[in-house]
Amino acid sequence: MSGIVGILNQDGAPVDEGLLRALTHFLSYRGPDARGLWSQGSVGFGHALLRTSAESQVEKQPASLDGRFFVTADARIDCRDELKKELEDTGRRLARAIPDSELILQAYAAWGEECVDHLRGDFSFAVWDSGERKLFCARDHFGIKPFYYARIGDIFIFSNTLNCVRLHPSVPDELNDAAVLDFLLVGLNCDTSTTTFREVQRLAAGHCLTVSAGRVRVRCYWSPPVDGRIRYRHAADYVEHFQVLLQRAVADRTRMDRAGIFLSGGMDSGTIAATARQLAATNSKTIDLRAYTVIYESLIPDSEGPFARKTAEFLHIPIRFLPLDTLRPFERWDDPELAWPEPVGDPFFAGMFDQFRLAGEDCRVVLGGDGGDNLMNFEMWPYLRDLIRNRRGAEFFLSTLGYLSVRQLPWRGVARRVRRVFGKDPLAPVFPTWIAHDVASESDIRSRWRKRMRLPGPLAHRVLPKGHASLSLPQWSSNFENADPGVTRCAVEVSYPFLDLRVAHFLLSLPPFPWFFDKRLLREAMNGQMPEVVRTRPKTPLGDDPLIAHLRSGSGEWVLRVGWSDEIDRFVERPAIPQITGETSAEEAIVSIRPYCLNFWLQLMRRVRYKLCAEAGNG
Repeated sequence: MSGIVGILNQDGAPVDEGLLRALTHFLSYRGPDARGLWSQGSVGFGHALLRTSAESQVEKQPASLDGRFFVTADARIDCRDELKKELEDTGRRLARAIPDSELILQAYAAWGEECVDHLRGDFSFAVWDSGERKLFCARDHFGIKPFYYARIGDIFIFSNTLNCVRLHPSVPDELNDAAVLDFLLVGLNCDTSTTTFREVQRLAAGHCLTVSAGRVRVRCYWSPPVDGRIRYRHAADYVEHFQVLLQRAVADRTRMDRAGIFLSGGMDSGTIAATARQLAATNSKTIDLRAYTVIYESLIPDSEGPFARKTAEFLHIPIRFLPLDTLRPFERWDDPELAWPEPVGDPFFAGMFDQFRLAGEDCRVVLGGDGGDNLMNFEMWPYLRDLIRNRRGAEFFLSTLGYLSVRQLPWRGVARRVRRVFGKDPLAPVFPTWIAHDVASESDIRSRWRKRMRLPGPLAHRVLPKGHASLSLPQWSSNFENADPGVTRCAVEVSYPFLDLRVAHFLLSLPPFPWFFDKRLLREAMNGQMPEVVRTRPKTPLGDDPLIAHLRSGSGEWVLRVGWSDEIDRFVERPAIPQITGETSAEEAIVSIRPYCLNFWLQLMRRVRYKLCAEAGNG
């Protein structure tokens, strides 16, 4: 997760190299291995390098090609051999151990802006084409690598770190009221092209941006496919194909001597761990694997730790546990080292920083199991409708019989449906009634809330409509950015093998039954590869809500007595906020804690601004 920054003065004024150096110095915490600067008249790039692969040991950024193309990139390029073959077919000569940033340059030189159609992996980069005097920027398909930018008059500033963009003296601090309103309604900004700051934008996942001739143009170059269809005659072929693709995805993300795994007690991260161990055992180059697990020992019922330990011991992977029982709500909220660039709805945010610091003691790359639940979201009725539509009667009959033989009894869940009808479901979404009138009056607040609570539409995938649509939820961008060193301040890169394009495209093309029912595909692929008690374990949520547990014990009540920011009344009617107690339902607590989250963030954000400027000034 290297740090990138750039400035383009569209009026032709020369770049302030002192300012560019200060912004690059600010990024040192996320790229401690080397810093580099390049400028050419009105454009300049900065880079703070984090080496995470064998090829990056010889990497220098910003990099150039033919004296015409220049790049600053935070990137891991997958399918390197295939890409190199494509480039060589165009007549380009490539070094054997070419760094990923130079592969991007070669791809741009070969295909221009269409280079993104040939790139696979996680990336956030900017290329300056001096021949056409054009800046081209891109963010990877799922938005795992962040990209922020601001255009203030004739000045265009970008970085993969939000606070770095904010440090430019031309960028104001005014808030984006729509983003704050979304946070209060649903816990995050739902517009993936904006940030909480009015003048700072974000490039959405699967989008690229061009700055040329005084114009900024943004376009979508990729969205999750809807037309894949893989059908094999033999069931074993599905499992074997999946295993091969997942091994390639993990291999591309472990191009170093040591890697970590955020290991829970479930199937998704366990599958990644088992695949990584299998690769380490069969590869001529040994990979030192480490596992990290967040647990609760006494605060709430939590079985993740024992199951994660079983998986780690089975795979012979050292594991370290991080107990969070004593972490109080909003602990260390006033620590500038833990300051979030944007408001976040998690009152236990300090635990995430502790988790990354723990992993950062051993590793620079950590694998995560995110994506499996969405890509293997089971839906039966759309699948059956598709079989009818395509006149596949035999497959419809066999699938229906198979499903009826394994599905839950029909009356299970009826009680919850009844409670939902009569408005007594404790898991039903809660509408926040305490939003300030002036902010709420700018839009139909209840309609906005209902829209934000729905999946992005339209549901385009005929067989997996909800799973496919869930890949476009704004939560993805938020989760990835919160795990980025720009937030964690730890030089640790998180990679997600399930979100490898090869794996994602394959899973979006499969028949959901039987392969996604109870995650049969994973369970069969892991037969003999992980402990049987874990492989057959049903998905298990946490036994209680940590916030409610703290309130019951009295250790969280101090939150309700904290002073309020002067700005909070613009957004919140404080007297209308319901009191949170140990008897509050989890859904009510999640909603009612957001004004407190916003309050802490507003107070700290104004203080941290001065600290950031001081750090940049020392560059």
